[in-house]
Formats: sequence, structure tokens, C-alpha cells
Amino acid sequence: MSIDEDAHTSAPEPVLRISNVSKSFGPVRVLSGISVDVMPGKVVGIVGENGAGKSTLMKCVCGLLAADAGSITVRGRRVSGANSVRGDVYMVPQEFTLIGELSVSANVFLGREPERGIFLDSSAMKRRTSELLDKIGAGGIDPDEKVSSLGAAAKQKVEIAKAFLGRPSLLIFDEPTTVLSRPETESLFRVIRDFKSNGGSVVYISHKLDEVCEICDEIAVLRDGVLVWEGASASTTPGNLVAAMVGRPISSLYPPKNTRAAPGGEYALEVSDICDAGGVLHGVSMKIKPGEIAGLAGLAGAGRTEFAETVFGARPRKSGSVRIFGREVDFGCPAEALSAGLAYLPEDRQGSAVIGDFSLADNLTLCSLRKRMHGPFINFRGRSRAVLDMIGKMNIKCSGEDARASSLSGGNQQKAAIAKLLDTNPRIFIFDEPTRGVDVGARAEIYSIVHRLADDGMAVLVISSDLDEIIGNCTRVMVMRDGCLAGEVDGEDICERKIMEFAMGVSQNSRKA
Repeated sequence: MSIDEDAHTSAPEPVLRISNVSKSFGPVRVLSGISVDVMPGKVVGIVGENGAGKSTLMKCVCGLLAADAGSITVRGRRVSGANSVRGDVYMVPQEFTLIGELSVSANVFLGREPERGIFLDSSAMKRRTSELLDKIGAGGIDPDEKVSSLGAAAKQKVEIAKAFLGRPSLLIFDEPTTVLSRPETESLFRVIRDFKSNGGSVVYISHKLDEVCEICDEIAVLRDGVLVWEGASASTTPGNLVAAMVGRPISSLYPPKNTRAAPGGEYALEVSDICDAGGVLHGVSMKIKPGEIAGLAGLAGAGRTEFAETVFGARPRKSGSVRIFGREVDFGCPAEALSAGLAYLPEDRQGSAVIGDFSLADNLTLCSLRKRMHGPFINFRGRSRAVLDMIGKMNIKCSGEDARASSLSGGNQQKAAIAKLLDTNPRIFIFDEPTRGVDVGARAEIYSIVHRLADDGMAVLVISSDLDEIIGNCTRVMVMRDGCLAGEVDGEDICERKIMEFAMGVSQNSRKA
């Protein structure tokens, strides 16, 4: 898929050539005759809804799956397995593949460790890891730090740093910016542009279509395993891409803003001057009313997730107080928070929200199994009725209640994680990166769920790195910086400029609360 080629000159060979590739799993056709070329020094976007075939296609490119028909070549050599592309192709996956108990440098060099005699050259590993992290604008990450202690954004940066350790001809990025702030995304884009200016090629997969149009030279749209559109990014818009992806235009991604919360009255959640035992939070205070959708923004490392985990009892609290509908609480664990009516959807879906090897039924009732017990036994018939009801209400696309959670698309896994928490009958719901790695159709569904909860009187807090998501859904936005509440905007004042001023400490009204 090259553009503006001179037919009378010798065109360069594509780094990646996908020719008429098809793939089926049993009777289900996942890819149907896909053909795409990626030229040297080009960034090609691959977009489509979850289940469109993007991941299957990239697994074929990486040699992890064999195509049923067609061919794939990298630098002229046919892909015949993972070893056939090793060194030429590197994929930054959507879900983290890091080992939590190893250090950052050990993860970056895993399987590629340099040796000094019979020992690993740890000094060289740390030095090179620091260089790679600096290159992508993540110099604040300590190469000696355990990955398990990092937040989602920092883990994503480590995954990206791993990609630049070798000298691949083709980099594949699968949803690389879902937990990155805009400045962090711009740092990544600078690295990608530098890579392509040196002749490197990139396949960029993302549901953030404005970013796709910005960073990509060309775009290919998949729908139900079929290539339905391809062309130059300059010749299309995010709206046109959505229409091609879903086969219809989506008129409005965000529902009308909820204005149910009235001035005065009681607060659903009151947090006063809390500090966590880890020293990340420094006296954070906020209040949220029933029926309100409040937002919590800030750059990566500002303390947003740590705030939610501390309120929810997943992180020890050092000082401060938390009140739920006027009653002071001190949760020793998340189970106590759920019992008190507080639900928290974590940012790391695979790590904390769903258990991939469990069935959908097991996942959906994991937090509320006590309701499904008859004496010491599970009432499987009653549980099945409840699970099928949740699947229907949340529009979870699956083969049935016994389907493994890992077999669901990202959007359906997220809806399952939300349904699991809703089955505990919460009165307050904290969403942390609710649409990370979710396609545009599922995003619209999740936003509708959020607004429906607020319409029913639930207090909602949305934590997100996606400022469009915050601005489009919230009537009041609190902004964190360096573990403190830096400021707040509401109503017509909610805009990217004011949020970023607070987040970066350049607003005259920035404050520590």
C-alpha cells in the first residue's frame, strides 16, 4: 500500500508484504484475503473494532500463527515461524508481557542478556536500559526497580524500551498509548518519527483514531476480517474511519452530560487529607455527590491510581479519613470496601480485573459468590440465571457463560469486569482507565453504562489519561500533580488547556490540597 510512487522509477521493495492472507479457526473465518504493503520509512495504521482480525493478522506477521492461504514476507523472506523474523520484527503488545519480580533492566534484556565471561554483564544491562528509557522520554524509571512496583504507564514505557534494544526493520505497536498522557504520547511519536527517518517501518494499531491520523502515513481498515478501506491518512478523518470500521457512522461517542447531582445535600464520598503508607499521596481531599460523574486527571505518576487504591483499601493508608454517605470507614482490604458499597475497576484489566483462565460465569460472580450460595454449596442454577441476565444487560458478546474470559475481546472483558462489580450493588463506582484498549463501539457502550449509573443516583469517579474521555463525560474535573490535588475545573471551564496547566504546575491557581 504505497502512495505517490513514480511508475517510471524503480520502487523500493516493501519491508513487509502481506499478500492475500486468510486464516480460520475451525468454521470461523477470521481473515479473508488481506493484502497490505509496508514500505521503508513508512508508518501504516491498522484499525478496526475488537474482533476485526488485527491481532490475528499481526500474529501471522510475527510467525506466531500460520496463515491458511496467502503469503507474508519480511525484507523479501517468507515468514515461516517466529524464528524466521527474529531480529527483523519486534511487536510491543497491548497486554504487558513483563515479569513482575524481575528488575526493569532484566525485563528489557530478557532472552538477550550480554555476558562477561560466565556471568551476566549487569552493569552493561543497566547502562543500556537507562539509555533506552532516556530515548523514549522515560528517564525517571530506575533500571534496578522491580517491575511489580511500577504503574501501568511506566510498564508500558518499559515494553516500548524493549522494542529498541535490537535493530528491527519493522516495529509493531499494539495500543501503545492507552495509559500514556499526551506529553508522553508526543515523546513516543518523536521516537517513531526518528525511527522511520532512519529507514525503519512501523505498523501502528490503535483505537485512538486521531492519533492514527496524526502519526501514520497510510491506514488500512479491517472489518470482520476483510480489508474494507486503505489510503493515505491525509485523505481521511477519524469520523470516516469509524464509519468504515463499524459500517455505519457513530453520531455521538459521548452521551449528554449528567446534571443530576444538585447543589447542597449529602456527599456519597468524602476524602479528607489522605496520605498513603508508600509516600505517594500528600494530603489529598475530594468530595463526590450521588448522581455525579466526576473526573480525576493528571500526568502518569501523579498519584491518581494510588489515590483510588488507598480509598478502596488495596493500598495502606497512613493518615486522613474516608467517609461514605457520612459514615467514616477504614477499609483493611478491598472486600470491606465492596461490602460498604464502593466498587473500583482497576486500570490493569488483565492483571487485576478479570482472570483469563476462569469462565465468564466464574468471573462475573467472583465478588458476589456469597449471594449464590445455598448453605455450603453454590446454587448453580440460580447463578446461571444471574449470569445470563448480566450478559444480556451488558451486551457481552461471548459463546456462552462457560467461555473463558481470555477468549473475549478487550471491550467484552471490560464490560464483564464492570458487571462483576455491579453485582455487588455498589453506591459509588471508581473507574480507572475504563476504555483502555477498547474499540470505538465498546467505548460508546461503556460511556452509556457510566451515564446510566449516574442517572440512577450512583456517584461515579472516572480516572483517565484520555483527556477527551474526561472532558466528554465529566461535569467536574479534579487534577492531581506530584501526589497532591493541584486544582479543579467544572462546567464550561472544562478544557484540555486548563487541565494541563494544573497537571504541569503552570496554572496560577495550582494549589496543594
